[in-house]
Order: sequence, then structure tokens, then C-alpha cells
Amino acid sequence: MTARSSLTVVLAAGEGTRMRSSLPKVLHQVAGQSLLAHVLDAAPHGAGASLAVVIGPDHKAVADEVRRVRADAASFVQAERLGTAHAVLAAREAIARGADDLLVAFGDTPLISAETFTRLRAPLAKGAALAVLGFRAADPTGYGRLLLQGDRLIAIREHADATDEERKVTLCNAGVMAFDGGQALKILDRIGNANSKGEYYLVDAVTIVREMGLEAVVIETSEDEVRGINDKAQLAEAEAVMQTRLRKAALDAGVTLIAPDTVYLAADTKFGKDVTIEPFVVIGPGVTIDDGAVIHSFTHIVHSSVGKKALVGPFARMRPGTSLGEGAKIGNFVETKASTLEAGVKVNHLSYIGDTHVGANSNLGAGTVTCNYDGFFKHKTLIGEGAFVGTNSSLVAPVKIGKGAYIGSGSVITKDVPDDAMAVERSPQSNREGGAKRYREMKLRAKKPKEG
Repeated sequence: MTARSSLTVVLAAGEGTRMRSSLPKVLHQVAGQSLLAHVLDAAPHGAGASLAVVIGPDHKAVADEVRRVRADAASFVQAERLGTAHAVLAAREAIARGADDLLVAFGDTPLISAETFTRLRAPLAKGAALAVLGFRAADPTGYGRLLLQGDRLIAIREHADATDEERKVTLCNAGVMAFDGGQALKILDRIGNANSKGEYYLVDAVTIVREMGLEAVVIETSEDEVRGINDKAQLAEAEAVMQTRLRKAALDAGVTLIAPDTVYLAADTKFGKDVTIEPFVVIGPGVTIDDGAVIHSFTHIVHSSVGKKALVGPFARMRPGTSLGEGAKIGNFVETKASTLEAGVKVNHLSYIGDTHVGANSNLGAGTVTCNYDGFFKHKTLIGEGAFVGTNSSLVAPVKIGKGAYIGSGSVITKDVPDDAMAVERSPQSNREGGAKRYREMKLRAKKPKEG
């Protein structure tokens, strides 16, 4: 049997004024990923699946995010905001191509899952013209109620228009819908704007479907999954739900989270086997942690990879572009950026390693700094295999430290160091006998109150 084709229309034109932000609402983030990206990832993929996103005028940043996340998606502009049905019809060109199923979703519901979209489509294959996603609300106040007659949906009643009896219903409208593609434009075009705001509301599709003698049904999901984001408080609530999901998934995959509630994960974090994460760790987007690695407390990692059995932290910061090889170690108060540390490298404490390639089994002592920025451009530092860099050394890039080279403590290295060479750069030490005593006496005399 041939799989049904689908078009998902994601509504993302809202300004989100209650977010109190210049950033479009759908670009705010949950678990290191925009609200919109979560929805686009959940929407159907692959052969027969197409995607259209409805954005507001002058929302180039939203269009850019659409292209970044789903190159197969088309963007359509809703020039005027005249209701949800009007927004869907901004993508008329895509709808008219005639996919078997038309899904309508919202760009501010980051917790919705691919599995829910699949369940929502199922009744269409059995002859339903419309499937509406619903949830059982702990407090249904303000939500539209889904009114059923047996298994059939007969109406969506807005809270303000509901009778006292209807307000007792806890099955509420999530807004997400699936239309039979062959009927979708006929249904949408019949939705009118005879209401106090003169807008075209998607909820009226249920009435239209019944007037056409077609069937509408409800598919239920959890209240958490359809949380819409309208302000920063709701954004924080969605983040909490997402973090709970991600932590559970990590634990189920065998990751040891010593204090799960204190660990922040990104939606795309990838773990190997036997990974241990200590308390108070923040893992941002683009992070891979391989088998047996240990991330110690108060570490922050973004867009980086941690190799097998590597150790990171405590109090370490891995900035974008860092790659740690097998068994490598960066310790407390070490910051790395755009650097590769090969297998067995040790940078145990109090160092900055930026724009650097460190060969296997090298040791960088406390206070090592790669001076990668001259005020205008970034430059590379190359450190060969098995090199030793002494405490409190500054390597002024561009510079190359050869294999097996040894840098004396306190050196400022500005020239390349050959393989197996020793480089020491420091001023000669001068000892002045009795100098400390004379200095103290001079200062005490100066401090003594003058007489008279």
C-alpha cells in the first residue's frame, strides 16, 4: 500500500508581544533550540512529506531559521493578521498541490512529538475529513472545549461562549489539526468572518465539516505536549518539561546523572556508553560525549566533542570547536575554544587554549595561555606530540612547538621551537642581599607620624 503524502503548515507569524523581546517569539529557545526548530523537527520527514511555514512580514530571521532547520520547507508571508484560518490560507499555493493529508501546527509548541503527528493523521486514512488534537486540562478555564457525540467531534466551543454545562468539559482544543487533503481547501474556503473581530477562525472548520456531511474526530495527547509559549514564564515552564524528558532519555540510555535535576541538556546532545555527568553541568547545543567520559561539576560545554574516557572539569569551559581525544583531560578553570586536543593530552588547571592543535600525550602546565588574538586577527598555535609546556607560559601565535619540545616555566614564546628542543625565555634573576630589610625600614620611616 502506498504511503499517504502530507503537507505540514506551521503557523509562525505571531509577533509575541508578551515575550517583551525584539526577538520573534518562535526564535526563543528551549533546550538550546528555537521553538520553531522543535516543531519542524517533529513534523513528518522523508518521501511524500512537504512543509510550509507561514511567517510575518519582515521576519527574515524566521525565514533563515526555517531554511537552516528544514531545507525542504517553503516560507509564505501572512501580510495581514486576520485569524488562524487566514494564516493557513497564506500557504494556499502549497495546499493546492494536493497532499493526501494537511497538518496544521503552531511554531510556538516545542513539546509536540513526531509520534503525535502520526497518530493525528491515522483517522484520515480511515475516512475522517478532520482530526483535532485535544488534551485533558487540569484547569480548562480559557480553553476552547471539544464537544463530542459518541466518538465524533460536533463542535469546538470557546470558553466565553460555552454554557455552564459545557464548561464542565475538560477535553480542550490544542489547535493542531489534520485535514483530508482532498477536502482541505473546500473546508478552509468556507470559513467566514462573521464574528466580533471580523477574523477567520480555524475552529470553525468543525462546523463546516459537519455541514458538508463529513466526519470530524479527536485525538488526545498530554497537556504538556501542546503547551503554547506566550510569555517568558511559559517559556521557562516548557524548558522544565523538556529538561525532564531529556534527562529521562539520557538515564534510559545508560548515562549516569548523579543529580539529574541540576544538569542542563540540549535537545541534540549525544552520549556514548558509560558516560558520567556530575552535578551542575550545562551542556549546550552541538555536543557529543563518547564512551566512558566523565564530566565533572560546574562545567559548561557548547558545540564540542569529548572523546572516549576523557575527563572534563570541574569548573571547565569548552567553547565551540573544541575536540578532546581519547583519555584527554582538561581540569579546573581551563577554557578551550576552536582547539583539538589529541589522545592523552593533559591541561589540568588554570589555562586558556584557543585556536590550537595539541598533539597526543602533551602536557600543558598551570597558567598556560595560547595568545591567539592580536587585536585584529586570530592565529594558530601548533603543539607537537609529547611536548611539555611549563607553568605560567604564554605561547604567542602564530607559533609552532615541535614534537617532544620542552618549554621552561614562565616563558613567553614568540618563535617556533624545533622538535626535542628546550626553550626558556625569562629575564635573569637578581638577588640583592639585605634588600628586603632595607625596603621595609624605608617604608616604616615614611609611615611614622611627623613630630610637631
